[in-house]
Amino acid sequence: MIWNETIECMSREEMRKLQSIRLKKVVEHVYHNTPFYRKKMQELGITPDDIESVDDIVKLPFTTKQDLRDNYPFGLMAKPMSEVIRLHASSGTTGKPVVVGYTRKDLSIWSEVVARCLYAYGVSKEDIVQVSYGYGLFTGGLGLHDGVQKIGGNGNPYE
Repeated sequence: MIWNETIECMSREEMRKLQSIRLKKVVEHVYHNTPFYRKKMQELGITPDDIESVDDIVKLPFTTKQDLRDNYPFGLMAKPMSEVIRLHASSGTTGKPVVVGYTRKDLSIWSEVVARCLYAYGVSKEDIVQVSYGYGLFTGGLGLHDGVQKIGGNGNPYE
């Protein structure tokens, strides 16, 4: 089943072009808005101008779990906290928790992606989905909930 025909049915060439545009935009944004990534890229001798297509992703530095912990809680945010409308975090059982901040746009994209996954599996607005993930700081509960609601289903037993 296809949820978003424009995205899911584009040609490989169109997809690579879109991925290249988006990658270049993200790299440009984090380079200018996140000192950690700017430093990592400078250490590798690269700038956003070195990223021309999705093939250039191999030039970019990896982000490790330790990087996330070392920049706890908000050191990797690429948007001002005034634009962050939701925070999620790991439990921190193996070290410092990993904190993730989401803007409205982030949540819109996330619910779209989850809706696509669910719809491909066969979930429709006619279904009742039990969200068994916790609704605490873990990202799974609210992510699945928002994706189900985007389809038009009922993912919240309390509504």
